[in-house]
Amino acid sequence: MLKIRLQRIGRKNDPSFRAVLTDSKNSTKSGKFLEVVGTYNPKAGETSFKIDRIQYWISKGAKLSDTMHNFLVQQKAIEGKKINVLPRKKPTQKRKELKAKK
Repeated sequence: MLKIRLQRIGRKNDPSFRAVLTDSKNSTKSGKFLEVVGTYNPKAGETSFKIDRIQYWISKGAKLSDTMHNFLVQQKAIEGKKINVLPRKKPTQKRKELKAKK
């Protein structure tokens, strides 16, 4: 299955990403991809995606990663709600409550 996701490029402590079309079985660090469909620079806050190519590949059956889905919803390239990609946190408990449970 084809997947559109972000692939990290750039030096240590200087992240930048490119959006690539790849087989879902390839790892993100393998470097194997079929097409570059955009870039994302988090330090500068710049995103540039080839919306027409992304929509073409979606029509051919490619799936989006959750983060790419959120970027495209934000840019109004696709319709839908954002997906929560952060892990769920447990509510913090005070020390007294923890000791009482033991």
